[in-house]
Amino acid sequence: MHSLSKAALFAATALTLSAGSALADFDLEILHNNDFHSRFESINGYDSACSAEDETDGKCFGGAARLLTAINETRDALEAEGKNVILLNAGDNFQGSLFYTFYKGEMEAEFMNMLGYDAMTVGNHEFDDSEDGLKTFLDIVEFPVVTANVKTNADSSVNDMIEPSIVLDIGGEKVGIIGAVTNDTPEIANPGKNIDITVDVDAIKEQVAVLTDQGVNKIIALTHVGYPRDLAAIAVIPGIDVVVGGHSHTLLSNTDEKAEGPYPTMVDNPDGYKVPVVQANQYGKYLGDLEVVFNDDGVVTSAKGDPILLDASVTPDAEVLAWISEKAVPLEELKNEEVGEAGGEIVGDRNVCRAEECSMGNLVADAMLARVADQGITLAIQNGGGVRASIDAGTVTMGEVLTVLPFQNTIATFQLKGADVIAALENGLSQIEEGAGRYPQVSGMKYTYDSSKEPGSRVVSVEVADGNGGFAPIDEAATYGIVTNNYVRGGGDGYAVFAEKGMNAYDFGPNLEDAVAEYIGMNSPYEPYTDGRITDVAK
Repeated sequence: MHSLSKAALFAATALTLSAGSALADFDLEILHNNDFHSRFESINGYDSACSAEDETDGKCFGGAARLLTAINETRDALEAEGKNVILLNAGDNFQGSLFYTFYKGEMEAEFMNMLGYDAMTVGNHEFDDSEDGLKTFLDIVEFPVVTANVKTNADSSVNDMIEPSIVLDIGGEKVGIIGAVTNDTPEIANPGKNIDITVDVDAIKEQVAVLTDQGVNKIIALTHVGYPRDLAAIAVIPGIDVVVGGHSHTLLSNTDEKAEGPYPTMVDNPDGYKVPVVQANQYGKYLGDLEVVFNDDGVVTSAKGDPILLDASVTPDAEVLAWISEKAVPLEELKNEEVGEAGGEIVGDRNVCRAEECSMGNLVADAMLARVADQGITLAIQNGGGVRASIDAGTVTMGEVLTVLPFQNTIATFQLKGADVIAALENGLSQIEEGAGRYPQVSGMKYTYDSSKEPGSRVVSVEVADGNGGFAPIDEAATYGIVTNNYVRGGGDGYAVFAEKGMNAYDFGPNLEDAVAEYIGMNSPYEPYTDGRITDVAK
């Protein structure tokens, strides 16, 4: 077994080195990014598209043109030093801007070919438009797509287009890459009936055995499962040497005080060696740069690095800028439409909206409820993960609204018993520690919970608007009119209770982004706010 050999070799290496002998080292530089989310244009401090004025003032980050410059310059410099370099992508390149809305994966594939990846794993958002949307992408890309726990059947349009693992020949050494996507992809995306998502750990273990049998002793797990799971479940798999991750949009750094952990984060494998885990935040704002040294037996003896911030010091590639401008022509008229004014920043930061009441969550939930209030609907629930950016103060354009709400969701209405409303909130609160997108932003109601309790028992109290400006305890036996987005109504983000218990459902209302834009306009200047409708008693 690979696991036993790693432990034995680790001990043997220590003895050999103590005796004064030297083993041949293999130095591998891993450049990586994750969760690009179609952010071809540079972003501002609110993760929205950066204005030309801010770009001129040096206030912008990321963007495809800047990312290409950073990758090419870093890779060229390393190779000039004789380094072995690979470029990896940890998924979720789809969804997040009008470019995906319009081009549906074609543009992402063209750009990623320009970057010259050695491998990528699919993320859950690669399945947002089912397997047919993914096929458009896979037909174009010129590099291997590797995801061990994606199992296609013979009827799938992408059958045999995704590999479970690959072996790269880098500097005369065999380097194995095993991909994995988050286990809850069927809940949070739409892989379709011809694709099964199996358990990530089991699928990775199977491929470790396959690669070990081929004589590969340097194995990288390229994952889209999130930083907490990478630490707890992936890095401890026997035989895994390095984990390059995505999905949780985690910033790791040795210098940024806002980082969630060091880069790399070292995990003790049960077999006696350490595994570096890395991730590079989101939206092309950073390029991960990890240097790993293996000895001749495939044992990691050194791992160091830091993500590279792609700020104004990185010059955007002129050809890519021209390419983006050409692709943007059909989108400009829609993007530039002014919908109203914001009196202050409307906070849609994922770290806020997936953990507590946020002003963007209130806006979206309030806008949904206002749109259907004349239908007898009194309660709104919006998943925090459906909110993708903040909006700064000043003029609000349709492009900004679409950046916040890029999924083309429709407003969905239905009836639900009070007891099932509480069950839905329990689901929404069940994965706070993981930063899951199911966190419930609400309108027409307020609730209190205790995050220190076990999932499933966190709701403390729920009150609903009484129609007279006050609130009353929810009646578990009563039936309430609910509005949400069609994704959640169909059971997305774990809201199975909506799909199974919802009555008189109608999922084909107006587009959510249109309702929000209209609401901002009707209340312009819109003043963002929080009012205590969500309370965690543990804080």
